[in-house]
Amino acid sequence: MIRRLIQAASILTAAAALSACTQKLAPFTCEETRTGELNMSALSDAANAAFLSNYDAQPGVVKTASGLRYRVLASGKGAQPAATSRVRAHYQGTLIDCTVFDSSYARNEPAVFPVNRLIPGWVEALQLMKEGDVWELVLPHELAYGERGAGEDIPPRQTLIFKLELLQVL
Repeated sequence: MIRRLIQAASILTAAAALSACTQKLAPFTCEETRTGELNMSALSDAANAAFLSNYDAQPGVVKTASGLRYRVLASGKGAQPAATSRVRAHYQGTLIDCTVFDSSYARNEPAVFPVNRLIPGWVEALQLMKEGDVWELVLPHELAYGERGAGEDIPPRQTLIFKLELLQVL
């Protein structure tokens, strides 16, 4: 019983720290939020659920029927892609502990993608965006890489956070 209480307290503490992470996503500097006290390499379903609940309460967050969460960081006025479009975009992806797993910004090279060949959360978000938009996306695992994860960088059942900048509909 005591072990479960300690584990629950750790999850709540992690959720508070992770909330601070999402508040710093625009500049993507998350080092300040890492406590070093928690092993976040295998984030639990409870930690992901706490993160999503906390994120939902933040100002400006929109939640769609599918569970996609997003916050508009900058608004564009350009074209809106369809599922069959190809797009050029900049992005940075992190786990909820702010571990960066991929970044076109770091490579200084935007990526080109066919919209309908991406993870479900991106397919949905991109069709809502316009050229010039910059959004913060939060994808529950069902809209990301699900039960399988992706390679060594994204464990199974992980909520993912992205900064996504739609540069051009091709």
